[in-house]
Amino acid sequence: MIFDTHVHLNDPSYKENYKEIIEKALENNVKKMMVVGYDLESSKLAVKLANEYQFIYAAIGLHPSEQFNDYNNHLIELEKLISSKVLAIGEIGLDYHYTPLNKDNQAELFIRQLELAKKYNLPIIIHSRDACLDTYEILKQYKHCYSKGIMHCYSYSVEMAKEFKKLDFIFGIGGVVTYKNGKTCKEVVTALNIKDIVLETDAPYLAPSPYRGKINLPHYIVNVAKEVSELKQMSIKEIEEITTKTACDFFGVPYVD
Repeated sequence: MIFDTHVHLNDPSYKENYKEIIEKALENNVKKMMVVGYDLESSKLAVKLANEYQFIYAAIGLHPSEQFNDYNNHLIELEKLISSKVLAIGEIGLDYHYTPLNKDNQAELFIRQLELAKKYNLPIIIHSRDACLDTYEILKQYKHCYSKGIMHCYSYSVEMAKEFKKLDFIFGIGGVVTYKNGKTCKEVVTALNIKDIVLETDAPYLAPSPYRGKINLPHYIVNVAKEVSELKQMSIKEIEEITTKTACDFFGVPYVD
């Protein structure tokens, strides 16, 4: 059994065929999925899907790019979505790659969502791109707001992974680990304890090889598992079992098909 810990079945590109995509995932042993919100509407859809399928769970949050929208009111509406199927606040964080401006606004949005996680005692899912040190400093300063988190699509160094680990983070590994130029990600996987890794697709983005450049699908996560198994010199079955157990423990869901 595989747990895709970060998938965007709420993306508009899946609107017409999400049921078929889910069925294909199930056929490939992807039997648990965390649908992650990135704005108010996608968070609403994540909750809708979680309520529709027993094996789907929701994370709700406002991506750093939401600093350009009315995030004050969106935060109010976001909080109203919290229910028993909402198991994390995310994806939240900092992005200096696509949105390098207004860093103060990004930080404010990030911190307010950390405070929301504290209010409801929920773990967090972090998006961080080209903002390693600022992300780390905020997470360190606001450690009282969360007990644990996932560094989604982790792209920083092994050394920084050790620092984030001290803050009770585990690491989401997806399609990038299969790329020929994914050297840093491969180094991180090799260095980390397998119990500190969870698998993800970030679908429809970052499709693994040999599908790179195409729309990503949840069942492609088997390619991620295969690459991780080779890097860790473990069987694919071991990788699937250990990472799924880690994900289930993290989100507080039963480890059953």
